[in-house]
Amino acid sequence: MAWWFTSGDIAALIATVALWIGFAYVVDHSRWAPVGLTAAVNAQRLAWMRMAMDRDFRIVDATILGNLMHSISFLASAALIILGVIAAALGAVGTDLEMVQQKIPFLKPETAAQIEVKLVLIGVIVIYSFLNFTWSLQQFNYCCIMLGASPRETVPEAEKEAFAGRAARLLARGGRNFNRGLRGFYYALAGLGWFVHPLALVGATLAVILILGRREFFSVTRRELMDR
Repeated sequence: MAWWFTSGDIAALIATVALWIGFAYVVDHSRWAPVGLTAAVNAQRLAWMRMAMDRDFRIVDATILGNLMHSISFLASAALIILGVIAAALGAVGTDLEMVQQKIPFLKPETAAQIEVKLVLIGVIVIYSFLNFTWSLQQFNYCCIMLGASPRETVPEAEKEAFAGRAARLLARGGRNFNRGLRGFYYALAGLGWFVHPLALVGATLAVILILGRREFFSVTRRELMDR
């Protein structure tokens, strides 16, 4: 790998991975997680499932779940298309490398092997997103099954509360994987900065994390979701 990456590339890659892991920890497991957008949405999911237990016919709830699954399927399909584009780019690196570097002057001079490795690593991020999207889709599918097996509105409140909690937790897990897949898309976009300079990779990743962090902890959307 030494002849593929310079020490600057390796340092930038380590810093980028550390930023990804650190942000995921802050959002999902830190002491700030309970006041974030994700926690607010999870509270709304629990309220939704509690209301669903009081409905005789849950067609509305099934329709909402279907719309959510459609969005996830679209992004999973987009991930496959992106992977196809990356595969095509890998095939064109050897023949079109010199022309590309002439047309885009701010790209730093690199060998075909260096470009191929960077494209592969970006492809790995997209694969990670695809796997998270498909697992999220499965979890929402399981929630549809749970909704079909949910107790009637006439059962005791304790039973409805327990079932609503289980369904909401399953929805929350599906939502967490969806968020991870979506963040993977953002990180893959930031990875394009690597073709300019290692510092551009770190800077682009930091910019993505700052944007996501603002949405997670300081956005109007979060405030509206928490002020039920």
